[in-house]
Amino acid sequence: MRKYTLLLLVVLMGHFTMAQYKPVDKGSSVKFEIKNFGLGTDGSFSGLEGTISFDKDHPEEAKFDVSIDANTINTGNGKRDNHLREDSYFDVKKYPRIHFVSTKISRSSSGTLTISGKLTIKGQTKDISFPFTAMPNNGCYLFKGSFSINRRDFGVGGSSTISDNLTVELNIVTVK
Repeated sequence: MRKYTLLLLVVLMGHFTMAQYKPVDKGSSVKFEIKNFGLGTDGSFSGLEGTISFDKDHPEEAKFDVSIDANTINTGNGKRDNHLREDSYFDVKKYPRIHFVSTKISRSSSGTLTISGKLTIKGQTKDISFPFTAMPNNGCYLFKGSFSINRRDFGVGGSSTISDNLTVELNIVTVK
């Protein structure tokens, strides 16, 4: 009996409950920057949805399943934004969400966190990895990170004059 009690205690100590969070637009930003004719053009998305399971003591067990509304693209130019919503760019009627699902989170010996996962844009899914931080924020978290992708990998923009590569910067506020 004592052996089973010890085994149960070991199992229970190794098992913990991840706190569940939801990303929200208020206070969050999903920004991008890309060059067009050599000039920097930036914009943003909103419409965050999803779930995040996270525990600061066990970040390697975390799970992220989040998306944004592709129709919310905002570059500060309505005509350009409408063009970016069309078939050759984001095709928002057919692909209304841009989606990310984590597959692995690792922590280096220095404490740096890296998230790996699957990014889906316009029906194309690619593996990405990038460093991120998780800062406590009013009983929840603010997650920050940035990454670069090639728009052609996702079938966005065809032979447009915009650069192939763009940078995405994330500042994601969560609530319980």
